[in-house]
Amino acid sequence: MTSTTDGDFTQASDPLPLFDAWLKEAERSEPNDPNAMTVATADAGGMPNVRMVLLKSVDERGFVFYTNFESTKGRELLANPQAALLFHWKSLRRQVRVRGLVDQVSAEEADAYFASRPLGSRIGAWASKQSRPLESRAALGEAVKHFGKLFAGIEPKRPPYWSGFRVVPLEIEFWHDRQYRLHDRIVFRRENRDDGWTKTQLFP
Repeated sequence: MTSTTDGDFTQASDPLPLFDAWLKEAERSEPNDPNAMTVATADAGGMPNVRMVLLKSVDERGFVFYTNFESTKGRELLANPQAALLFHWKSLRRQVRVRGLVDQVSAEEADAYFASRPLGSRIGAWASKQSRPLESRAALGEAVKHFGKLFAGIEPKRPPYWSGFRVVPLEIEFWHDRQYRLHDRIVFRRENRDDGWTKTQLFP
């Protein structure tokens, strides 16, 4: 089984070790945020939304990121727990597409990650009413100052509206650039989260 970046990646039989190998290589080559990914959601009318976030962990259960659940992405994912992800590593001329179901991480996972964040980021999570109208930058500064005083000398706890989502993949596609647009593409699919993977090579 090929599960590293050496050799022909199209021979891989398991997508997660292959993703891990590509991410590790990106960490050595990308100048900024190799864990950056696009997250696509849809609103109640089916209109898509897309934005960049940071992948915070990945294992056999899925791809985890954290956000304010009262934000646009939070509200859309709570209403329609399905999402698509895209990783694009320009320096490596590679991308990975993911589609799947969305679970909430456990309170214990969210608490542990929140506690690991810099103090300013934890205060910012309390101060920001993410995605909602802001009357001025000064108002945000005042909110940060307020919560900074409120938590002076104590460790800020995780806000009740702030947690993480795990995208449980049902489809993972790997793409690598080739000359004349004759790219290499393979896609792994499964019907349910506990099923085994099937692999298909795709025309570029």
